[in-house]
Amino acid sequence: MENLIEKTSEFVRQQLFGAESGHDFQHILRVYNMAHKIAAEFQVNMMVVDLAALLHDIADTKFHEGDEDAGSLKARKFLESQAVPENTISEVEYIIRHMSFRHSFGFDQDTSTEFKIVQDADRLDAIGAIGIARAFSYGGYKKRPFYDPEIQPQQFLSGNAYQSGASPTINHFYEKLLLLKDQMNTEPARRIAEKRHNYLLGFLQQFDDERKGL
Repeated sequence: MENLIEKTSEFVRQQLFGAESGHDFQHILRVYNMAHKIAAEFQVNMMVVDLAALLHDIADTKFHEGDEDAGSLKARKFLESQAVPENTISEVEYIIRHMSFRHSFGFDQDTSTEFKIVQDADRLDAIGAIGIARAFSYGGYKKRPFYDPEIQPQQFLSGNAYQSGASPTINHFYEKLLLLKDQMNTEPARRIAEKRHNYLLGFLQQFDDERKGL
């Protein structure tokens, strides 16, 4: 397994070379390490957790013209080339295909503990200090204003509506980031999310104070 993880890590590092800094290989490593931290409190298939964490953003739809299948298919092709058992590939593919925030709208399927762990690890990287940095990095990448008082945050009712949104970066905090704390699946993630969520609130308060000239 160790050799497979090393090969997967190297494959992902090469594939994400030059990626937008909020979704680059450093993001992958943080999610991988956080998944290990959460998984330590459970009995799970660590091969599935490791592979899904490493491959979850191998072809993010945001950078592939909304293609919902690009990531899972690229992951499958790589894992097949490494002779990974089909049942493991299927589990990893399912996690990659369904774990994103846009799929949380109306998603009511039973999921494995492995799914919950990787999803929590990815969501934790979207909040706190690094989450703030990632939000503004992506907003800059998309050439969006970081704040516009004329554009109010939206309440999205579907994944398609969320995915097509192009709000200023500050709005993204209210449209997604502040919602993540209550969407954590596991108790370890909920404990970490509480602290990071409060950091977001402090940042938004400071931002609002400075905007008002206080």
